[in-house]
Amino acid sequence: MSSLDPVLLSRMLTGITLFVHIVFASIGVGVPLMIALAEWRGLRTGDPHYTLLARRWARGFVITVAVGVVTGTSIGLQLSLLWPTFMRVAGQAIALPLFLETFAFFIEAIFLGIYLYTWDRFKSKYFHLMLLIPVAIASSASAVFITTVNSFMNQPQGFTLKNGVMTDIHPIQAMLNPATPTKVSHVLASSYTLSAGVLMGLAAYSMLRGRNHPYFKKALKLTATCTIVFAISTVMIGDASGKFLAKYQPEKLAAAEWHFDTMTHAPFVYGGYMDKNGEIKYALKVPYALSVLAGNLPSTEVKGLNDYPVDQRPPLSIHYMFDLKITTGVLILVIPLLYLIRKRLPGRKPYPRWLLLALILVGPMAMVAIELGWMFAEVGRQPWILRGYMKVSEAATTSTSVGWMLVLFIILYLVLCFSAIKVLSKLFRNKDAVEEIRQLGLEGAEGK
Repeated sequence: MSSLDPVLLSRMLTGITLFVHIVFASIGVGVPLMIALAEWRGLRTGDPHYTLLARRWARGFVITVAVGVVTGTSIGLQLSLLWPTFMRVAGQAIALPLFLETFAFFIEAIFLGIYLYTWDRFKSKYFHLMLLIPVAIASSASAVFITTVNSFMNQPQGFTLKNGVMTDIHPIQAMLNPATPTKVSHVLASSYTLSAGVLMGLAAYSMLRGRNHPYFKKALKLTATCTIVFAISTVMIGDASGKFLAKYQPEKLAAAEWHFDTMTHAPFVYGGYMDKNGEIKYALKVPYALSVLAGNLPSTEVKGLNDYPVDQRPPLSIHYMFDLKITTGVLILVIPLLYLIRKRLPGRKPYPRWLLLALILVGPMAMVAIELGWMFAEVGRQPWILRGYMKVSEAATTSTSVGWMLVLFIILYLVLCFSAIKVLSKLFRNKDAVEEIRQLGLEGAEGK
């Protein structure tokens, strides 16, 4: 293991950490909003089923937060251990958002604890709901601050680099770089979509098992509606992200689309493969679509990869990540839309089995889409860690101990993920929703 390239091992370890963390982090961002919507719906309609939804989702949310904290701490540790040159050069520029992210987490943790232990403690139930507002805001703020660090790595600004040292640093300017608006909004929207999709899948799974209690039908309706709204916003922001790439990172867009020659009326290349001679085979080419994505008009000029030195071109493999991300994004939007029009679909059952199965798959597909999005963003930035200033090979550690760190962290993540799944399954299996409804005397609750 020690004979392997430390740069490769560092990339693998960081990639695996992000792979695990991003799922729990996204759920941590989106679920508080879903809890707030459920509790607000319960208070607004007087329907206790929605309030129970909020209670049960909050219990599971605590587990995901705990795992997210561990994996998030691992990322902070690895930044210093695996990428010391990057932190030495760029540390002052990214220190502010890293500090603000920690501050936001403290706010989230404090108010989450108060929220969990004050059910039915206040005369006004709206006061309890208000305690969740800082949790939802702080969890989203954490994502905003940490994403600005990644945005800075893609579009560094707010400093002067002299002899490998950053001077005249402006942290706010570094945070508010051109990549920040699209990256931050896309991260938030995709996190909300993932969380709504996962909760929708849980409701659909319960109904697939024959549990047709109104509680599950209301959960499915709320989560499916939210999934559609968030998925639409994610698609719209994705379009804006394409225009950002065309303007600021054209080499990434060109690599994603196997677009080599600068031209107008550029086609969008979907699927296919590239042979040894560089010929694209069996791909669907949509006329003018890449130019439209880049600038809304077929006459928009799209730069090609041939305009860039070979050693500064992103890997062409990101084409597959890009296509799969688009495919999953479309499915995530279409499937819950089918739920809304289910009464017009063929068949007599109000909840067809095939539709419930499809709804269950939306959550995993949203996870895949988020993973693909981050892989596309990070691999597509290669060979740079700080675009235009520092390459990945220049930033990594030269230590020969990275291999053992990789093994230990893989074991840690396996234990964490297995434990989280085990605890969550036992948590909800031991306290069944229908049984809890009976215990709380909610059998007569009317749907509203």
